[in-house]
Amino acid sequence: MSVKVPVIETDRLVLRAPRFEDLDPLCGFFADERSKYVGGPSERGEVWRMLLRSAGQWQLRGYGLWHITVRDSGEMIGHAGVLHHIEWPEPELAYGIFAAYEGKGYAHEAVEAARSAAARHFGLTRLISMIDPTNDRSRALALRLGAHYEGEDTLFGQTCHVYRHPEQREGV
Repeated sequence: MSVKVPVIETDRLVLRAPRFEDLDPLCGFFADERSKYVGGPSERGEVWRMLLRSAGQWQLRGYGLWHITVRDSGEMIGHAGVLHHIEWPEPELAYGIFAAYEGKGYAHEAVEAARSAAARHFGLTRLISMIDPTNDRSRALALRLGAHYEGEDTLFGQTCHVYRHPEQREGV
């Protein structure tokens, strides 16, 4: 089984499929305490399994998380795309940017591109983002992207806030 992951390009970024060589940058991200909002901190073996799950979701669902790279350098700086584990109520627009790249507008650029691509390529037009109530940066980004607070849910015994993104047009 094989799926072709669309490559999404913006002015400064390229969103592409997960690759084996992303393991070391991901290990750096998941070593940081800030990764607690997306399942970390985690040791190398667990990060490897996360990378496998990310690649596997593309195979099984036909959509998933893109890895974000800087167009000029090819350096991986985060992820954005659609996450839909079996525990999730519906597909989620998920994202994470490495600490060194925060505050440069990369997250907004990547997530906006991923959201648009999810509608265009996969017909996912009304995505949610499930955000830890203490993750102020993620909540601020969701609001800047036009999402609105929809309510609370629980994932793995933890409360999360659900933000609904504005409807996107398919095929645009």
